[in-house]
Amino acid sequence: MKHKMSNRDKTFWAVTVPVLVLFFAFNTLPMIKGVIYSFTNYRGYGSYEFVGLRNYLDLFTDARVGKSYLFTFKYAIAGTVLVNVLSLVMALGLNSRIRFKSALRGIYFVPNILGGLVIGYIFSFIFTYILPAVGTTFHIGFLENSILASETYAWVGVLIVGVWQAVAMNTIIYISGLQTVPQEVYEASMLDGASKWKEFWSITFPLVLPFVTINLVLSTKNFLMVFDQIMSLTKGGPAQSTESISYLIYRNGMDGGQFGFQSANAVIFFIVIVLISVGQMTIMNKKEEQL
Repeated sequence: MKHKMSNRDKTFWAVTVPVLVLFFAFNTLPMIKGVIYSFTNYRGYGSYEFVGLRNYLDLFTDARVGKSYLFTFKYAIAGTVLVNVLSLVMALGLNSRIRFKSALRGIYFVPNILGGLVIGYIFSFIFTYILPAVGTTFHIGFLENSILASETYAWVGVLIVGVWQAVAMNTIIYISGLQTVPQEVYEASMLDGASKWKEFWSITFPLVLPFVTINLVLSTKNFLMVFDQIMSLTKGGPAQSTESISYLIYRNGMDGGQFGFQSANAVIFFIVIVLISVGQMTIMNKKEEQL
């Protein structure tokens, strides 16, 4: 006896199959092809030959790749710390009894809606023209020249833009976490005479730790994969001082004739991000168990 497919089953397959096909076509298949190209000397066009592990071995001796990894890790660490501190502070403020709370939540979320390239070009104009004009007018030395033109401090300009845009989403997650904390716990701490600082470290922080874990993993991953801000603000300059791994893979892979070599770089970078994310989850889960 044949089983007749119900309307619910038909709907399920009608929705699932196209999604799976699209995911495979635009995600899985390109990833598989990238792994294959990483073992070749493919330049992005023309013929190519398999070179085995040569691309992977060359990655560890390429000074430009090493420099991009150092910049990316420095940027990711600074960005993750700043975003999570600022987001938690904002969430605590927006979750408290302040006026115009709903309006403020809408305003601070605007940066997350705008595209990274759009924000980058706006800030590029601010850093290049507006701030130097202000610095010249009021004789403020460190503002007279664009921060994006400095090999030493250009990454700070990129960091400011990245943090400004990332704070919104992390704040939303922290607000969700704070709303899960029972009000009775705070009332009990008030009766015990606990200070606000003691209340935060003994009650609030341990109870929102799972949300801290989520934000740490997401923000670290996003900062490691920084691309839009680099493209719109510095294009990896000056003198490759702000060249992230993602930008290097794109630039040299698409325009520099190193498609195979940068595919190997992308594979290694993917593994690094996975290891860091798993490590963060493992460490934070142990912390949650201890608390």
